[in-house]
Amino acid sequence: MGAGIRAEWRIYILAIGASALFGGLTVAVSQVLGAVTDSIVVPAVNLETPVGRAWIGGAALAAVGLGLALSVAARRIFAGIGVANLQANHRRAVTARYLELPMSWHRAHPTGQLLSNVSSDVEAATGVFNPLPFALGVCVMIGIAAVALFNLDVWLAVAALSVLPIAVLVNLVFQKYMSPAITLAQQLRAEVADVAHESFEAALLVKALGTEEREEARFAERTAALRAANVRVGTVRAFFDPIIEFLPPLGTLLVLVVGTFRVQAGAVETGEVVSAAYLLTMMAVPVRAFGWVLGELPRGVVGYERISQVLDARGALTLGTRPLPSEHEAAGLAVRLEGVGVRVPTATGDVHLLSGIDLDIAAGETVAVVGSTGAGKTTLVSLLSRLSDPSEGRVLLDGADVRDVLARDLTGTVAFASQTTFIFEDTIRGNITLADDDDPTRPSDAEVWAALELARVADVVRALPLGLDAPLGESGANLSGGQRQRVALARALVRRPRLLVLDDATSAVDPEVEQGILAGLRAGTGTTVVMVAYRMSSVSLADRVVHVESGRVVDTGPAHELLDRDAGFRDLALAYQREAARREGDA
Repeated sequence: MGAGIRAEWRIYILAIGASALFGGLTVAVSQVLGAVTDSIVVPAVNLETPVGRAWIGGAALAAVGLGLALSVAARRIFAGIGVANLQANHRRAVTARYLELPMSWHRAHPTGQLLSNVSSDVEAATGVFNPLPFALGVCVMIGIAAVALFNLDVWLAVAALSVLPIAVLVNLVFQKYMSPAITLAQQLRAEVADVAHESFEAALLVKALGTEEREEARFAERTAALRAANVRVGTVRAFFDPIIEFLPPLGTLLVLVVGTFRVQAGAVETGEVVSAAYLLTMMAVPVRAFGWVLGELPRGVVGYERISQVLDARGALTLGTRPLPSEHEAAGLAVRLEGVGVRVPTATGDVHLLSGIDLDIAAGETVAVVGSTGAGKTTLVSLLSRLSDPSEGRVLLDGADVRDVLARDLTGTVAFASQTTFIFEDTIRGNITLADDDDPTRPSDAEVWAALELARVADVVRALPLGLDAPLGESGANLSGGQRQRVALARALVRRPRLLVLDDATSAVDPEVEQGILAGLRAGTGTTVVMVAYRMSSVSLADRVVHVESGRVVDTGPAHELLDRDAGFRDLALAYQREAARREGDA
């Protein structure tokens, strides 16, 4: 709560100030009411005061009431602004952290969990700030009311304030039962979001395999657990809220009982008892306000802790400060890997994905990285665009360590395209440029068409009714798999990269079209190309082949030389032919 108030201190000074004004004016109403009772109401009942004087008391009460109304409006407006600002700040901070953390962290955290962090967890963490300004501001009311009560009569004050220790005790018991219930509910919200996200993402697979009932059952099981957790939370609140609501009337009853004896004893006047009873009735508001704060606090703490787990996550890539050398901007990047190793921690110890990689790639060279499944190919090429950093060794681009290079220089000169393509629900132009209309750096339409031509997808775009303005459905549903890959490749090419990294980025493309794309890249751009390849038609177009197995470079050289001296590469190259021959034999 302190961190939230500090973050928006100007807004909360206004909100708490308006609440404090409300508290002071509430006490003022009780004083005016007591004075009116003794000076106007009681004499008027005894026919000792003209009825016309009632207007004086009415005007006084109306003036204080207007002040109360204005203070309530100001408090709610500023408190609402504060909550909205805090939610926006949290969402921006969590999203920024997502972008800073490496892909290894994202692979370990389900998408539904990440969505929950920026939605329900943020709402939970900020829910306590709705009643908080009110609760803090009405402390003024409690202080002034306590002084006023003791000035009236000690026994009336003791009767009135006796409910406060009971409220504190009730809240302590409430926290004990509410915190674990809220923790479970928030975790289950994330799990429900994760199951729903998986089902939606795999909608085609689910329908094709007829597993709708299984997905429904899986979702129903999680939602049933969430429902039970929410019922538990509601049950705890159902016991807490009525007790908090009951305490102020109980205190008022005690004041009236004690006040009756004190009036009979001649210690206080009737108006003073009315004033004390009204004060206690008004103190129901701060008691409720503290109840609201304490009621939201367990949920807020859980939400804040879940957000903090993201903000405090380790592994974020530090931003470099060194620009890439600019003397060879028109040429491809020279790549060098020196003693590169990558290890990841597991429950049983570190696992080495790459070990002792030494590799030189000349500017403008096309290199194919081959190897069996799990050999470390994707891990290797992802280092070039700094999707992650090596655990040891260095990755150099034109002699500069990628960890030291400015982010804008790295993303401006290195383009990465993977086998799994993502298409935004936007136009062709929007998916290629990934830039707003008013962005001065956005590629021109001519540059977009040139990239589409190089990716061999321009004819597909021309055939669409709106051309570059043609909208693409969610995840590019109105394109084939090969067309989506070529659009993603054009997205990388439009940036005129000096280093193009392809992680099996043409796997869904027809082999003849793939050869045309790779031949065009090799002939026309001067770009350094590093590609993970599985087809010999692709490998044969590379200047050099790098054979990777078990996280190490086994051999490197032209494809025809590796076929002669590298048995493992020869097995990879001949695997498709052997499989085809086996099938012919079975037939």
